[in-house]
Parts: sequence; C-alpha cells; structure tokens
Amino acid sequence: MGRSLKYDIPGIDPRVSPSDVAERGWIGLFARLRAGYDEAFAGLHPGVSPTGDADRDRVLEIGFGRGEFLLGLASAAPDTDFIGLEISFKRTLKMARKVARAGLRNVLLMETPAEVAIRGCFAADELAEVWINFSDPWPKARHAPRRLIQPDFVAELARVLAPGGALHVATDDVPYAHQIDAVLTDAKTLENALAPWPFVGEVAGRSITGYEAQWREQSRPLHFFEYRRRVGDGSVSVGGRA
Repeated sequence: MGRSLKYDIPGIDPRVSPSDVAERGWIGLFARLRAGYDEAFAGLHPGVSPTGDADRDRVLEIGFGRGEFLLGLASAAPDTDFIGLEISFKRTLKMARKVARAGLRNVLLMETPAEVAIRGCFAADELAEVWINFSDPWPKARHAPRRLIQPDFVAELARVLAPGGALHVATDDVPYAHQIDAVLTDAKTLENALAPWPFVGEVAGRSITGYEAQWREQSRPLHFFEYRRRVGDGSVSVGGRA
C-alpha cells in the first residue's frame, strides 16, 4: 500500500485560492491550479511575488523537482524573491512542506505547466534570472517536439527577462544539448554569456541537484548554458538588471 500524502503544511493551506496570493504570499505559498488557468492567473498577474515587494529581484526556477536547488538559492539570497514552477502536484506539496519548515519567506510555488505560467503570469522585463535544470529530454526522436526548450518558449522567456537578465539551462542529454544550443543561438534577443564556448561542463560554485549528482556518478556528459537578455545597445550587462 502506497503512502498517502500529508497535507499538514505548517503555515500553508494547500486549498488556498490564487486570489489569496496578495494576502498570503509571505511564505512559500502553494497555489493548486488544476483548472481555469486564465481565470486563476488573472488574480496573480502582474508581478507574481512571494513578498509583494516590486523592488526586489525575482528569480524563477522551472521544474524544481526535489527542491534542493531552489532551497539553496533562496536560503543564500534572502533579499531576492524566488518562484518555483512544477507540474507535479506531489512534488509541489512536498516542496511546500520543505519551504515552510525552513522558514523561508521569499519563495512562492506554483503547480502549472511552464508554458502557461510564462505566458500568463509574468510581465515583460520582470525576472532577473531563470533556471531550467535537467528538464525531460524526451530522448525518442518522435517526442522531440515535447522538449521544453523550443523557439516560441525561449522567445517568451526572453520577453520576461529583464535586460541583462540570465537564462541558465542544464542537461545531461547530448541530442537535447544540440537542440538547446541551436534554439538559444537563434534567439536574437539573447546573447551567449559563455562565448566563445556554447556551453561548459562545470560551473564553479553551482549547487548540485539530486539528479545532477546521479548523472555525475554515471559519468554522463553535463552541459551548462548561460544566455543573457540583450540590453538596448546590444551589449549584455553583468548584473541581472540593466
């Protein structure tokens, strides 16, 4: 018999309505958005934020999985707001418990497809950084269109990034890495921050996700991409905002 999920999240009601975000966004709020995305997101947009402070940088992780990477980022930068997206209800619920137990007040979680959230929840130039760590590579050729990194999606990511804002993408799958390289290279509003290299195999000081640790044990090739949103003069600034 499988374990039943526990809903006793300290400080968070998992039945919360998206309309409560403004009042209850002070701690890793879990908004369960299984239906009516457009209507639900109308209550969130613009300015999705756990603290409601428009002057704080906002960082997004798409597909936080077990959550260790997002927890590490949020713990290290209490003056930055972090938003985590995940399509798994179970993972979102478990992560909400971890956020609450850690006492983090700068994290907001959303259970929703990334494509829907990026299109409906975030204003132009809103995010300082976006992280996408080891999204599903869909290794079969016929499934390649299901991969997250596609031209239209990257265009939306570039739209919501602030000028100079960073897009970080990691994968252990070689064919997917080739696709990521091609799509990001073709994105006219993004510039490769690692040039002349398309990607690197190591990033100093980077937190290691649970999946990444597994791939390293298996000696799988890792690919880390970093692109930045171009600023008005065509150059790229060092910080997340121009």
